[in-house]
Amino acid sequence: MHIKIKALSVHLLTATGAVLSMFAMLAAVEGNWQTMFLWLVLALFVDGIDGPLARRYDTPKNFPIYDGVLMDLIVDYLTYVFIPAYALFKSGMLTGWTGWLAIIAICYGSVIYFADTRMKTKDKSFSGFPACWNMVVLVLFAIAPSQNVILAVVVLLTVGMFLPLKFVHPTRTMRWRDVTLPVSIAWVLFAGWAAWVNFAEGTWAHWGLVATSLYLVVAGMAQQIVPERPRRIS
Repeated sequence: MHIKIKALSVHLLTATGAVLSMFAMLAAVEGNWQTMFLWLVLALFVDGIDGPLARRYDTPKNFPIYDGVLMDLIVDYLTYVFIPAYALFKSGMLTGWTGWLAIIAICYGSVIYFADTRMKTKDKSFSGFPACWNMVVLVLFAIAPSQNVILAVVVLLTVGMFLPLKFVHPTRTMRWRDVTLPVSIAWVLFAGWAAWVNFAEGTWAHWGLVATSLYLVVAGMAQQIVPERPRRIS
């Protein structure tokens, strides 16, 4: 297959995220959270593989007609931010003014974060919480904490988008990648499992989601604290 066709295929793969987001939104409007999250997990899987493929086939060089970065940001805002915020609001997990505060903070803060040219660090990590609200809201659905805890999580992570805190990229942050990548894959599997059983209590998926989520939240900040050992020159 010609390299240009391969590069175009990556763009088309990224674009499928828009269709998956529509499927997720249709399920959300009907209050079918299980189906909504299954579509979002599938969209997350697509988002996880299209980046490495884009770099492998050098899409900016081999098919520059389409802007893959822009396309990815459009899809990410739908699947990472807009639909999860809607689900959090309409599910009744946050009532009254707390629900309005949450969706305003999530949607407004995230669009500003997505436009920030400083969102990536030199080691390809994220500077600030990378607005992965799809992951946050799924975990909240799974463990169903109190309303005060949910609101505190939303506020803290919204503020965290604009603090100089590092969050690892599952595939691009090379430091601890041998741990981060398997943990990220495990998170997707646990998320799919939890959604598949409609967040039934007593499943190992809940514990797996909590454990893998904690690692993904603190790993980058831990790297800021723990100095990297200099590489030995052989």
